[in-house]
Amino acid sequence: MPDRCAWCGTDPLYTAYHDLEWGVPNHDDRHLFEMLVLEGAQAGLSWITILRKRENYRRAFDDFDADKVARYTAADVERLMADAGIVRNRLKVESAIANARATLAVRERFGSLDALLWKFVDGVPRDGARRTLADVPGETAESQAMSRELKRLGFRFVGPTVCYAFMQAVGMVNDHVTDCFRHREVGELLAAGGGRPGAGRYTPRRIWGMTGMKGKTVHIRRKPLFCNKRFWLLRRRDEANIRTFEL
Repeated sequence: MPDRCAWCGTDPLYTAYHDLEWGVPNHDDRHLFEMLVLEGAQAGLSWITILRKRENYRRAFDDFDADKVARYTAADVERLMADAGIVRNRLKVESAIANARATLAVRERFGSLDALLWKFVDGVPRDGARRTLADVPGETAESQAMSRELKRLGFRFVGPTVCYAFMQAVGMVNDHVTDCFRHREVGELLAAGGGRPGAGRYTPRRIWGMTGMKGKTVHIRRKPLFCNKRFWLLRRRDEANIRTFEL
């Protein structure tokens, strides 16, 4: 069994998220919006709680299409408040809608959500080089700056701690501890240029809703997306160059 960051434990859903998504640079606007909403929803809760509800969130929020979510009305708020599959906190539900509207304004001003958010690391992922979990900060100067800017632009539930968790999740910083096998692999990805906008990237969108993966059919690329020897789950919408495996 490979050495992993201790925070993911042994839950199959959590380890899959750790092994395949967390810390991998992502520049896809829809995914960035999704992670802003989910990280905000997590405030005061455990991340595994949100992971288990992720597919419900995607269903409830139109697969995190910011254009659609921005048009939600009071009736949609009540629909979401009655949905047991998500966190039924009115402030968090309303913040997701507000953040969708703010995202549209950001696109008008900056061209994309990606362009705004990645500027806080100058477009280049940082290697935290944390030896232990105790070395991982709850926030940084960069996440504080991001929080201030997002709040100024109308985003909600984007405090500096939420922003740093977001930065870790979408690969702005590689905070896998140095003895975790993913620290090296993500480092190899960055060395190969995988953190650049437009470079080959992986955005998981469907596997995480599973409560278990045994016996599930998953599409996988014949060649890795990241120039290393591990295989990577393929986006559902990408139907080219795939095989089917049974896990």
